[in-house]
Amino acid sequence: MHVHDTAIRHRAVSLLRGGARNADVARELNIPKGTISYWKHMDRAKRGECPGRPDTQCPRCDGRALDRAAYSYLLGLYLGDGHISHYSGHRVPNLMITCADDWPGLKNECERAMKAVFPDNSVCRVRKQGCQNIKVYSKHLHCLFPQHGPGRKHERRIALEPWQQSIVDAHPWEFIRGLIHSDGCRITNWTIRLVQGIRKRYEYPRYLFANKSDDIRKLLTDSLDAVGVEWTVLARGSDPFNISVARKASVALMDLHIGPKH
Repeated sequence: MHVHDTAIRHRAVSLLRGGARNADVARELNIPKGTISYWKHMDRAKRGECPGRPDTQCPRCDGRALDRAAYSYLLGLYLGDGHISHYSGHRVPNLMITCADDWPGLKNECERAMKAVFPDNSVCRVRKQGCQNIKVYSKHLHCLFPQHGPGRKHERRIALEPWQQSIVDAHPWEFIRGLIHSDGCRITNWTIRLVQGIRKRYEYPRYLFANKSDDIRKLLTDSLDAVGVEWTVLARGSDPFNISVARKASVALMDLHIGPKH
């Protein structure tokens, strides 16, 4: 690869700044037009004059306004079914929430929340077998989701930062809704009881949440406590991975704010 003399490059940049066309500078200095174009681009970038979209601002870095309710919901989705990755061929990392095809309404709500939290970024859907990945690319993902780290979530400590906790405290139902929409469900249980010697079947609704992370389960139960929902732990074998909400008044409260997936 030919390396041009620094003086020649400076001469080219001077001519370009003076308004000369790329082709004219290339001919005058006997340098390929592509090289001249690259020098012009680098000079403009150094001076902050590159055309195109400006860098998007971040609520944490730049103080941009944040839709706190949408963020609380998206945070719940991320802790359940979300993942941040950075492919080697991409400039910035991406946030991906996996949503099953069984819940089209959930996919729509996830996309709306992403667009509200990242209003200057494009949100896309990537179809996979039986699901869609809702994705957004942003260089500020680590600012907004500091829980990201190497390894699986249940293998490392997950704790909210004070600014995140204040958002969850202000919008607990959105956070609970995000967690239930990711790793939870509303089901109908049944049992058989003897009434005056007759076996009768009784059905009742219940909310369940399953996650291997002790920290994430505690984030949910702390929020349930804050809104007055009673819960219990259902252990599979010796593993207390399931949170259950089955008391009638608590289920009614959950129905009012959460409801079944759709």
